[in-house]
Amino acid sequence: MNMATEKDIDSSSAALRSLAMLDVIVKADQPISMIEIARQMALPKPTVFRLLKTLENAGWVLRELSGKDYIAGNRLARFGVDVMMNNSVRTMRHAILAQIAKEIGETCNMTMLVGNEIMYVDRVETQWQLKIDLHPGTRVPLHCSASGKLLISQIPRSKRRTLLKNLVLDRYTDNTITDIDLLEAELDRIRASRMGIDNEEYLKGLVCIAVPVLDAGEKIVAALALQAPTARLTVIRAMEHAPKLRRAAEAMAATFAAP
Repeated sequence: MNMATEKDIDSSSAALRSLAMLDVIVKADQPISMIEIARQMALPKPTVFRLLKTLENAGWVLRELSGKDYIAGNRLARFGVDVMMNNSVRTMRHAILAQIAKEIGETCNMTMLVGNEIMYVDRVETQWQLKIDLHPGTRVPLHCSASGKLLISQIPRSKRRTLLKNLVLDRYTDNTITDIDLLEAELDRIRASRMGIDNEEYLKGLVCIAVPVLDAGEKIVAALALQAPTARLTVIRAMEHAPKLRRAAEAMAATFAAP
């Protein structure tokens, strides 16, 4: 049996520390500083700086605009979504999604936040002929989708304002909210009600409502949404299905619980 070299041991140690560091960053409620990471990991600042630099160069972490704090990078976000789409629990989640779509009689989907967009992780289409093709993997904007507004409404207001200022608030329909102050007011309402609404804001003739899916720590990890053309369902009538969606979201939440 070959003995591990000192270089192998050092590489293994660095890899494990990097994984532990990503765990600290992901679990932080807000962007986290290098000093706080060093404190939580009980590591010297030069070591933490070196590991952060490596992770940043590889796209696993990003620096906030201030340049002082760190957040999960796009590569890490994509990795998390890939796990959600391919692990064995996906079958359970899809079954829940299929059941609620059948019960309501309209298309239902599960979405997650990836970078500055919302991505469809899973979707069950209605059997009606009139439907919109937004397959899993499709990405939609944050500011005009029910799931997007729901997920960013939970971000602390000061951080949320910074995010909104750096988003391109394109107008997709006459109902799209492109004014930051009006959008902030909308997000405050959504934060209080814990229900996102898209009233023909992304696609004309399409309405959507979304409710949160929580993990074991009561953090929103995904959104469960109902989507329908206005020819069949008004936004008011869609909101009447919110209790059913919330029950399905609770069942979905159990699949995110820690073992």
